[in-house]
Amino acid sequence: VRLVESGGGSVQPGGSLRLACATSGYKHNSYCKAWFRQTPGKEREGVGSINSDGVAILADSVKDRFTISQDDTKSTVYLQMDNLKSEDTAMYYCAAALEWWLGCPPLLATNGEYDAWGQGTQVTVSS
Repeated sequence: VRLVESGGGSVQPGGSLRLACATSGYKHNSYCKAWFRQTPGKEREGVGSINSDGVAILADSVKDRFTISQDDTKSTVYLQMDNLKSEDTAMYYCAAALEWWLGCPPLLATNGEYDAWGQGTQVTVSS
């Protein structure tokens, strides 16, 4: 399976960005997809996930500002980020839990459940 992120960039505080993750190469698209982010020297942090039914879960730190969605084919997942803050600056990664056809595993990058990752897209929030 291949995951390719896009949409990162630089934005001022309070601005918005929409990240996209295009998936391909797996036998179907009905598996859990998630977004993580990481800054240098820190562990990869879970941002949110969306299951095959479109039910999304977001981390407390972003749930009032970010939205996760997917297209009708479930091949592309989006992360809409509004009211961005400097602390949102990070490399954002898309991940897939290919064995999770219903529901999603906990948002932990180290639990071994997310078995496919994209290359990441940089988001920088600065004035």
